[in-house]
Amino acid sequence: MASRGSQTHLGIFEIYLSVQGESTHAGRPCVFVRTSGCGLRCTWCDTPHAYSGGTEMSIEEVLDQVRQFHVPLVELTGGEPMEQKAAVPLMQAFLSEGMEVLLETGGHVLLKDVPKAVRKIVDFKAPGSGMVKRNVWENVNFLESHDEIKLVIQDRQDYEWAREEIQSRDLSEKATVLLSPVFESLAPRMLVEWMLEDRLPARLNLQQHKYVWDPKAQGV
Repeated sequence: MASRGSQTHLGIFEIYLSVQGESTHAGRPCVFVRTSGCGLRCTWCDTPHAYSGGTEMSIEEVLDQVRQFHVPLVELTGGEPMEQKAAVPLMQAFLSEGMEVLLETGGHVLLKDVPKAVRKIVDFKAPGSGMVKRNVWENVNFLESHDEIKLVIQDRQDYEWAREEIQSRDLSEKATVLLSPVFESLAPRMLVEWMLEDRLPARLNLQQHKYVWDPKAQGV
């Protein structure tokens, strides 16, 4: 799809209304704009259906659909939205509409051009994802205090990696740190026990939508 290199069009997999399932915004009504395409292949990815496909849409076409929901919170997610050149202009357009904007990104693409008003949720990859070498840690320099760092944890090895990164990079001083257990792979209780044992400066982050709906459901 040619839209990845366009400043005016994006590959869009779906646009839908739901409630935020993750982050400090969990539970809030939110319009999700999911782009198609991602250069990563995380072992635990729960949206492989968005690796390809979708529809090419202009920024104005996306705006028109989002406006129809009359909800002030919008999240740009994927796939990987930051792999598309029109992602930043789209976020700027959302802000111009007076919307509160969230960006869910894998953190392997530089975030220096993301508008400061956008609330970034940066998902740095742990070893269990198979994509840890793709992390661009320079992105920590572009975080604002309202941003969030999400670390998805599959097992004890991932947890120890996350603990080291949080401590050595002072991540909790840069943004809110979220630890997310891989659904049905790591029991949340186990992760909580590790966090409490280490007094880790982070928050437990559960995927609430997988408890409300079928875990494999799309568009929720």
